[in-house]
Amino acid sequence: MTRQVTRLDLPATSELPERTKRYLQLCEEKLGMVPNVLQAYLFDMAKFDAFVAMYSDLMLGESGLSKLEREMIAVVVSSINRCWYCQVAHGAAVRELSGDPALGEAMVMNYRAAPLDQRTRAMLDFAALVTEASAKVSDADRDGVRAHGFTDRDIFDIIAVVGFFSMTNRVASATGMEPNPDYHAQAR
Repeated sequence: MTRQVTRLDLPATSELPERTKRYLQLCEEKLGMVPNVLQAYLFDMAKFDAFVAMYSDLMLGESGLSKLEREMIAVVVSSINRCWYCQVAHGAAVRELSGDPALGEAMVMNYRAAPLDQRTRAMLDFAALVTEASAKVSDADRDGVRAHGFTDRDIFDIIAVVGFFSMTNRVASATGMEPNPDYHAQAR
């Protein structure tokens, strides 16, 4: 964990809390690695804990959106924002969750070229709008996703995932965060 994962010199806290050590060990066991985004936050436990809590709630918590749908949103946002780290990491997640390597690649390159059902396309078009011009989102846009079966809670979750990844993309890109090499070979 001493490898520099960003272009900033932010050494990890010298003594990690036990809960953090357990969390990182769980990542290693489940993923075969500790994602660089987590390693990048280890210089400040308050920021690490806040990041993990928000990620866990939005991406793993209770939602009407499936894990795959949330990962697809993460990829669309990251693609629009040109975030190398998140395109690689979440593109791998889409490949794994969908069982379709081509879908993961299409999502990263141009989700509009991917073979998606109308409901998924409506969700991702809405996510793209929120990413590019959130102040322009109108009642008609919200009604458009409602027409595809999304509840107001689902719409809030779409917006929250977009907001989280918009922030994370900027942190990852501006710090020069490198994706873990393991992501490139996953689910191919």
